[in-house]
Amino acid sequence: MSGIEQARKTAEGLAYSSGFGNEHSSEAVPGALPHGRNSPQRAPLGLYAEQLSGSAFTEPRADNRRSWLYRIRPSAVHPAFTRTDNGDLRTAPFTESVPDPNRLRWNPLPDPAPGTDFVSGLWTLGGNGDAAQRTGMAVHLYHANSSMTDGASPGRAEPRARGRVFSDSDGELLIVPEHGGLLLRTELGLLRAEPGQVALIPRGVRFRVELLEETARGYVCENYGRPFVLPDLGPIGANGLAHARDFLAPVAAYEDDDRPVEVVNKFCGNLWSATYDHSPLDVVAWYGTHTPYVYDLRRFNVIGSISYDHPDPSIFTVLTSPSDTPGLAGVDFVVFAPRWLVGEDTFRPPYFHRNVMSEYMGLIDGAYDAKADGFVPGGGSLHNMMSAHGPDRETFDRASAAELKPQKIEDGLAFMFETRWPIIATPQAARAGHLQRGYDDVWQGLSRNFRP
Repeated sequence: MSGIEQARKTAEGLAYSSGFGNEHSSEAVPGALPHGRNSPQRAPLGLYAEQLSGSAFTEPRADNRRSWLYRIRPSAVHPAFTRTDNGDLRTAPFTESVPDPNRLRWNPLPDPAPGTDFVSGLWTLGGNGDAAQRTGMAVHLYHANSSMTDGASPGRAEPRARGRVFSDSDGELLIVPEHGGLLLRTELGLLRAEPGQVALIPRGVRFRVELLEETARGYVCENYGRPFVLPDLGPIGANGLAHARDFLAPVAAYEDDDRPVEVVNKFCGNLWSATYDHSPLDVVAWYGTHTPYVYDLRRFNVIGSISYDHPDPSIFTVLTSPSDTPGLAGVDFVVFAPRWLVGEDTFRPPYFHRNVMSEYMGLIDGAYDAKADGFVPGGGSLHNMMSAHGPDRETFDRASAAELKPQKIEDGLAFMFETRWPIIATPQAARAGHLQRGYDDVWQGLSRNFRP
C-alpha cells in the first residue's frame, strides 16, 4: 500500500469532538486519563503526565491555554537540537526589505523539487512584528509533493530518519489548503484538512503532514501574537458567523514507535533539528484547551445586508487574534463564503476603499466577485495599509449595469489575512518569477465619468 493510500485509509472515518475553546478530553486506551488529579504520583498505565502551556500560567481563565498530556515518554527525553537549513522560510522582524506601499499580486507557487514535504515546501511571502516578542504575523505558502515520512529532503542525498515531525515555538499555524488534502498527525490526534477547510495548530504542538493526493498546495498564517479566538458578536446577537460547535478537535491517537525520527523545531525564526530515537507523537490521553482544530469554511453563517449598501469585510471574520487595543486585531482571518446578494440600489462587489488595516487575500476555489481575471486559486494579492484598491475596471462596468435581482455567489471561496501592521514582503517575494508585473493595470480605464 502506497503512502498516499495509507494516509487516505487512515483519514477515513476520523473521530472528533466539537466546540472551539472548550476543554476537550480524550483517551486512546481506556483508563489512560486520570481523574481527580492532573499529575498523580503514578500516572495510569505507566504513562508520564506533562502540561503543555500555550499561555502564561497567570493569564485570566478565559484566555488561558493549556493541555495535560499523558504520554509514553516525556518530551524532555531528546538529544540536543542543531541548526538546520531554513529553506525559503522567513520570520519577523522582516528587516531585509523596505515596506512597500505598492499593490502586489502573485500567481501560484511554481512546482516544487521532487521530495518536497510540507516543511521544506514553506515559502514566506512576508509579515510584520517580532516573533521573539510574540507580536505580529507572517504569510507563508506551501507546495509539497511528498509526505513527511520516509524519503530524502530536497538537496539531501541520504534518506531521512523515519519521517519528520514539526513544531513551531514562534506561533500558531492556520493552514488553508487550496489543492490536495492533508492528514495532520498531531500529538493530540489526527485531523483531515481538505480544500475548503482550515486547520489550526497551536503554538508548540508537534505534528506531521501526510498528503492525501500526489501534490498539495495552500496558504499558512503564522500568528505570533495572542491565540486566535472567535470574534465577539456585539449587536449581531448570540448567533452568526463561525459557530464554536463546528470546530472539530481530534481524539487521542498515538504512535508507539522506537525507530528514529527527525524532529524540526522553529525557534525565533530559525529551524532546529534533532533525531529522536522514538516518535514524539506518543500521547495516549489528554485533556485541556490548547487544542488543534479543523473547520469547514462552508459552515460559516454569513451575515449581510438585506436592504442596501455593502457591509464592511469585518462581517466575514472567522477568527481574530486580539491586540492590546480593543477592536484592533493583530490578525483577522476572514472568509468570503457562498452567500446571497440582495441589496437594492447598491454596488454589490466590494467597494473602492483605503484601509488602516493591511490585507493579504488568497483564493481557494473558483473566482472572486471583485476581480475579472488574474486572481486565481493558489495566487494572492497584497494591499498594504492605505493603498487604494477595489474592483477592477471590467468588474466595475459589469456591476454598475447589472440587473439588481437576488444573486447567489457560490462559485468562489476566497479568504483574507488582515493585520494592523504593514505586511513587509520578503526579497524572494518581491523578486519572484510568479509576481505579476503590471498589476496596477487592472484599474486603468476607470476614466472620468463626471458630468456636472
